[in-house]
Amino acid sequence: MISRNDPCWCGSGKKYKICHRQMDERLGQLKAEGYEIPSHYLIKNEEVVEGVRKSAVITKGVFKHLEGKIVAGLTTGEIDQMVSDYTISKGGVCATLGYNGFPKSCCTSINNVICHGIPGDEVLQDGDIINIDITTILNGYFSDSSRMYLVGEVSEKAKTLVEETHKCMMLGIEAVKPYESVDIIGETIEAYANSKGYSVVQDLGGHGIGIKFHEEPHIHHYRTDEKGMIMVPGMLFTIEPMINEGSYEVDILDDDWTAVTIDDGLSAQWEHTILVTETGCEIITLID
Repeated sequence: MISRNDPCWCGSGKKYKICHRQMDERLGQLKAEGYEIPSHYLIKNEEVVEGVRKSAVITKGVFKHLEGKIVAGLTTGEIDQMVSDYTISKGGVCATLGYNGFPKSCCTSINNVICHGIPGDEVLQDGDIINIDITTILNGYFSDSSRMYLVGEVSEKAKTLVEETHKCMMLGIEAVKPYESVDIIGETIEAYANSKGYSVVQDLGGHGIGIKFHEEPHIHHYRTDEKGMIMVPGMLFTIEPMINEGSYEVDILDDDWTAVTIDDGLSAQWEHTILVTETGCEIITLID
């Protein structure tokens, strides 16, 4: 228990009664209604948020650095080297390198690869679509983002999938509101994806982030009809829908990382790290 005049649990230095007391009372009411309430460590103070913002400067910088360079004839290993070189030059660390045994500095997922593709000798071909997923650590703070690239002349169906997947992500972001359940994100994304004839991958989702690569909450990108965790100002998490042109089912290759569509259909993904605010959210990884 904490009294009204004690320093707030968030570390702001303010008295509890003028900092997080009102929020805690509101969350207590929602908990009584059956919703999951975030632990205090998931509600980041300004020091952590600012650390993530600075980390995101590098993440965004990597994507700017790659602009115009993702072309036919390039290998995914060369992409990985560019990501690594840029990140290190800015004082950052590539979070994926060595994470649970992952061997490279980013993920490169082409065509039917949903996510977690391992960079190597594969050569980009004209007409490919590729997702590049980058997570940066700077001074112990994490930021995570991914985006799609079109290689050369891409088919209309592939281009449309990429565009509609971006729309799915943005609609999910727009659904973020304080004191609403995280499940509104997935409900919004799936409704739009299904209206366009696409499916939403269910085996993988977004996640909390900040002082660890993966924190609570898990962000479903499809409808669950659950009373999920309540979003509150100060929470940081990713929204990263994976949208398939065919079945939503996933197959994991023998490398234990690469996730592919079960029917060989195309898949696309976009991702941002977002901060829940008093009025909605801030996209931390939005490129200026």
